[in-house]
Amino acid sequence: EISACLVGSEMCIRDSENAVPIYLLQSEDLKDWCAGADDSANNWLKTHDFKAKPGASIVVPGPDGRIACVVLGVSTPISLWDVAGLPKSLPEGTYALEVTCAQDERDACALGWLLGCYAYSKFKGDAEASIKARLVTPDGTDASIVQAFADATALVRDLINAPPNELGPTALSAAAKAVADQFGATFKETVGDDLLTNNYPAIHAVGRAAEDAPRLIEISWGSPDLPTVALVGKGVCFDSGGLDIKSAAGMKLMKKDMGGSAHVLGIAHCLMAMGLKVHLKVLIPAVENAIAGNAMRPGDVVATRAGITVEIGNTDAEGRVILADALTRAGEANPEVVIDCATLTGAARVALGTELPALFCNNDTFADEILAAGQNANDPLWRMPLWPGYRKMIEGKVADITNSPDGGYAGAITAALFLERFAPADAAWAHTDIMAWNISSKPGRPEGGEAMGMRAFVGALATRFGKI
Repeated sequence: EISACLVGSEMCIRDSENAVPIYLLQSEDLKDWCAGADDSANNWLKTHDFKAKPGASIVVPGPDGRIACVVLGVSTPISLWDVAGLPKSLPEGTYALEVTCAQDERDACALGWLLGCYAYSKFKGDAEASIKARLVTPDGTDASIVQAFADATALVRDLINAPPNELGPTALSAAAKAVADQFGATFKETVGDDLLTNNYPAIHAVGRAAEDAPRLIEISWGSPDLPTVALVGKGVCFDSGGLDIKSAAGMKLMKKDMGGSAHVLGIAHCLMAMGLKVHLKVLIPAVENAIAGNAMRPGDVVATRAGITVEIGNTDAEGRVILADALTRAGEANPEVVIDCATLTGAARVALGTELPALFCNNDTFADEILAAGQNANDPLWRMPLWPGYRKMIEGKVADITNSPDGGYAGAITAALFLERFAPADAAWAHTDIMAWNISSKPGRPEGGEAMGMRAFVGALATRFGKI
């Protein structure tokens, strides 16, 4: 069972009178703070050459040897990552933030603390001990929203971190159902050959060679009278590359190829927890791209729900093929907004690196809303063009379009243009091409699965539609 909980993460809602104060200081404010502190604290900071650089902290002892306070250097404005290193570095005890700032910065501090508690240690015999440091909920913090973001982030990370023998299409379906059940949403799945019966031929073609049957997972929540928001997530639970098999190095992280599905479940968790004024549709095509005698071949022509034929130039470009049927299904709900999330191309990582997701959008207003929300939430994306001049590159030779254009140039753009053929033209559509993985550890961001762009999309949708 996948556990979507944070280790030792509870914020304490209790009397903070006896809590150890944590002073949050920009480097330029350190001198003024020291002027009001006693000689012991000043000497301690001087001895340790403490400069209050963002994220740097120091535990200051009192005359009795107990902790008198903690001083933490923070950014301008305060970032959630400034606080994220504290839970695992502080001794056991209850702590309270001493800060005068806007609510969004208080919320960021609380979220940073919670994310700093995360660890994925399900399969480690020497699992990390529970975190003993507790944080008093900062005054003015919207604790329910902060906890929703923390829980959703843990869900995304846990799903991506799960080994592929633990999280195939069946297990991903169970995880999606658990999210639906938590919020009273309806759940449906179409499995195996029923995909052909119900006209999802592209999902079936990609996943039919796997022992764990392919499926389309659907979650519905909220009144149909409200504006419809559709979330579509790539759910390739393991990607061998198919007959165009990956190298050993290229296959090593392919358990994360279902990262898009984890992201839309995280977004959905937040939206339902917030009570957004929307009719929510979540669609996850879940498959394993495996090799067998009935595997999809290079040169095959695959039908799609939209009636557009796809020439398979490379079986390792399978994500866009399964998303084609799911995006078509999303359009049938007459959505106002469609968002798809996918670990789609290496080209996006070459262009923007591993930490900055690529955003493609057919609507300038919606794109601006997403980018602004990302900046506010310290969850940035970078917009890339749906360049119409490259549409000819995805034209097929024996079918309508190809999933793998010749040449290899503009790979992230041509993948987005492929998806655009299946996205509803009358809806605001956003596609994000994500890494979904931290390649190294930072405070609050351990190596492994990561939610990227999730808070940005939630913020944009909350601003557009509002809470119930």
